[in-house]
Amino acid sequence: MLTVVILTKNEQANLPACLAAIPARYPIVIVDSGSTDNTVAIAKGRGCRVFTNPWPGFAEQRNFAIKQCDINSPWLLFVDADEIYPQAFYDEFESRWSGSDSLDVLMVPSILYLRGKRLSYAPGYPIYHPRLVRRETTSFVRNHTGHGEAVINTCRIEYSDIPYEHYFYHGEIIEWMHKHVDKAAQEVQLQPTTGAVMTKRGQLSVLLGRSWLRVFARFLYHFVFRGGFLDGIAGLEFALMFTWYEATIYLQAKAGAQGKE
Repeated sequence: MLTVVILTKNEQANLPACLAAIPARYPIVIVDSGSTDNTVAIAKGRGCRVFTNPWPGFAEQRNFAIKQCDINSPWLLFVDADEIYPQAFYDEFESRWSGSDSLDVLMVPSILYLRGKRLSYAPGYPIYHPRLVRRETTSFVRNHTGHGEAVINTCRIEYSDIPYEHYFYHGEIIEWMHKHVDKAAQEVQLQPTTGAVMTKRGQLSVLLGRSWLRVFARFLYHFVFRGGFLDGIAGLEFALMFTWYEATIYLQAKAGAQGKE
């Protein structure tokens, strides 16, 4: 009834815990985009089927899994290697969603962990992602950021109240910054994709545009308005990281505008 799909690249540190949390009754498909560490060996050791596809973006890689990986189950659950889904989520799937004829996509909330510490306030919850999808009726497109993914707006959508745990950052700040410089370049021009489902956060982001005021607003949002100060040092670190990210977007946008003059 359900196949779990994990997109990977050099995830040997995260993958074992991710796999251990998935019930043994569900087949697992790994779509790897060129790992040079032990990711693939770990996956095969767990009995996962492994496919390789050069990284085309989140939306395109998820579509590759749906269409090119010989998956026959009606449902797919997309799990990233640094994420852990609780047993309660799988129980809810079996009891509530597996036999549903009125659902194509389940939006699942996440709880973020920074250096292993749960962030209860700073990220600004709820944060929803399209993760449980009906294979025959769902496809992904790039969202307004240019690097994230959304589902097409013909999908019938419901929302789960059971979050997964996202261990998104372990302290590798230089690696994190390098990755987000590239993401920032894609976010310079926020352009909604025609026919894509947009979250309320996405709609607000597009509405605000690319003003320098967003840099200060980003810090205030995470640390003050959402109560990030209640997360202590971890909340401050999170707010500073994403304020830096917002500043990186602004500076790249400004440089691009000056280059056209």
